Amino acid sequence: MPDLPLDQVRTLLAVVDEGTFDAAAAALHVTPSAVSQRVKALEQRTGRVLLMRTKPVRPTESGEVLVRLARQVARLERDAFAELGLTHGGEPTRVSVAVNADSLATWFLGALTRLPRAPALGFELHREGEDHTAALLREGQVMAAVTSSPDPVPGCSVRPLGRMRYVPVATPDFVARHLRGRSLRDALGVAPVVAFDRRDEFQDDFVRRLGDGAGGASASRHYVPTSEGFCACVAAGLGWGLVPEAQCVPLLRSGLLVDLAPGRTVDVPLYWQQWRLDSPALAAVADAVTATAAESLRR
Repeated sequence: MPDLPLDQVRTLLAVVDEGTFDAAAAALHVTPSAVSQRVKALEQRTGRVLLMRTKPVRPTESGEVLVRLARQVARLERDAFAELGLTHGGEPTRVSVAVNADSLATWFLGALTRLPRAPALGFELHREGEDHTAALLREGQVMAAVTSSPDPVPGCSVRPLGRMRYVPVATPDFVARHLRGRSLRDALGVAPVVAFDRRDEFQDDFVRRLGDGAGGASASRHYVPTSEGFCACVAAGLGWGLVPEAQCVPLLRSGLLVDLAPGRTVDVPLYWQQWRLDSPALAAVADAVTATAAESLRR
């Protein structure tokens, strides 16, 4: 089995992060020719093409494996330096996490406040849908993720967090204008709807479950790519939508929103996936996230 020289693996990571061979050369303080030679040597060792020579450069599926390895090695090096007291004064340990917008807006930040003040941690949060956060783990862009997938990404461990409950809601005026006089399935097929973005089929899936599995929500829709903005759009009467229980319960109690289908809530299971590393910083974050989720999510 061929060994993988760390200088070549780090060079591959630099090319992916910087986007071009020239930019990677500048970051590594070497010539572009040296960068190209290291990447070619690594491809020869592995017998695989590791980069798509596009602009910006992107890793192939095999390249993603080595990019993830490079980030994990860098994480372990930083942890080792910290334990040896060799870190630069005041430099925080950086932890990158992918988290879905609804968790970020409701319970996730509370987990970060539970962490001890020492050692100092710096968080890099990537907001992505829970169906897509695992892809950032697979690509090596983040160390951990809140995801809806129980299937571990290679090299990662998985912990169940709980279930986030969503309620189909709208304003009383919206109900009077759009939902009276027909079945809920038929009404939601034509009434204006709020979606997170063009990939969001959450509302469509809900409407399909009300009927025979065909169709979906109306083509008349608003795209609002923030959790807070999504809830505000529904509360403003612009459309109906599935809103996290934590956000909509106060509005339901006040009468600003009404539940469109009592008893037809949707529970989305969430999981914590992280690199399988002996990293004190990552372990502390995982414990805090798991504890906060246990208090905030449904079991």
